[in-house]
Amino acid sequence: MTFRDVRTPSAIAINLALAACSGSRDTFLIPGGPVAAAQRAEFFHIIGWTMIAILPVFVLVPLLLWRYRYRNEKARYTPDWERSSILESLMWGVPLIIVAVLSVQLYRTTHELDPTKTLASDNPPLRVQVVGLDWKWLFIYPDLGIATVNQLAFPENTSVALDLTTDTVMQSLLISSLAGQIYAMPGMRTRLHILAEAPGVFEGENTQFNGTGFPAQKFQAIAMTQEAFDAWIRNVKADGAPLTAEGYARLAQASTGAEARAEMGGAGGPVDAIHFSSVEGDLFGAILRRYTSGGAVPPAGQPGAVGYDPNARAGEQTQ
Repeated sequence: MTFRDVRTPSAIAINLALAACSGSRDTFLIPGGPVAAAQRAEFFHIIGWTMIAILPVFVLVPLLLWRYRYRNEKARYTPDWERSSILESLMWGVPLIIVAVLSVQLYRTTHELDPTKTLASDNPPLRVQVVGLDWKWLFIYPDLGIATVNQLAFPENTSVALDLTTDTVMQSLLISSLAGQIYAMPGMRTRLHILAEAPGVFEGENTQFNGTGFPAQKFQAIAMTQEAFDAWIRNVKADGAPLTAEGYARLAQASTGAEARAEMGGAGGPVDAIHFSSVEGDLFGAILRRYTSGGAVPPAGQPGAVGYDPNARAGEQTQ
């Protein structure tokens, strides 16, 4: 997959100015991977084409006001003027050309940035299953047998395939510096691919309002060298506790990452992160199947519901 980029002096100047205003590296204006870089390029392409229509307005309106100001006897007075073929051609033709160019560009970019496409990399892809909860994110590494809360670690220059769902209300995952937004919905699986070109820490968040803990539903996406990632896996397996059905039922309660860690325990890392050394069964598949079995989900077994009962949920999962 190839992505276009913008390297003109004006685009770079605008990029730096907007990035400085943001006060954070967690923006597609300072990309950490090819997807965000392509989004930034598309952003400046759109600005460039729309400036063709916008700049003449900002330039000509002040000039016309000055030219035809009161008592300016040099201004030509033409009360019988009706039509200018050149002016009408410009007024209709230029916008049509801009819309046509942007339409073609949007079509191409939409297909280039298809979130289901694996990103080009010399390293084998990494699979991660993502579950949105109130008000935290659970990341399951099915090929590694581990899981984390509010911490997504992966090697640099590796395509990471994120399979997303939610065990509560609809949510939206966004890691601005790496990729665009993708929704997560109960009973559905959506996919997003990310890749970081160098080690770094990027902020991820939920952008879909889901209650009082919404502002705290953020996580760290950490790109690291392969050696550091291997060491991180060993630390998770050594320090974490197993994620059982009972443990997940407790984790699924409405709470922030910090509150969940205080209740379930955890060592090292951010105060809102939890490590699990193993995952019982096919947890991600079980969460999906609960909403596709054809029956209603009772409130006692629905995380986020007022009547949610972790004990009832744990018993149900073990059946």
